Amino acid sequence: MCLAIPGKVETISSDDPITRMGRINFGGVIKEASLAYVPEAKVGDYVIVHAGFALSKVDQDEAHKVFEYLEQMEELGELKEGGP
Repeated sequence: MCLAIPGKVETISSDDPITRMGRINFGGVIKEASLAYVPEAKVGDYVIVHAGFALSKVDQDEAHKVFEYLEQMEELGELKEGGP
């Protein structure tokens, strides 16, 4: 199953809105994702990522709730195995 997962923006590599990429922290697992769809996102924000693209911003409390649910479902292991 593919899920959109929240992650925290750790770094942003470019100011160009089209090629803007970020290093996203998914509970300790760092992946790169395009930030083209969320030009307002900045370092420290939480974003929802699916298939390598950040789709929207989400608040920190909501992101933590999703991580708790994923841990309960034992789905976080997929991130370490090559998920989003």
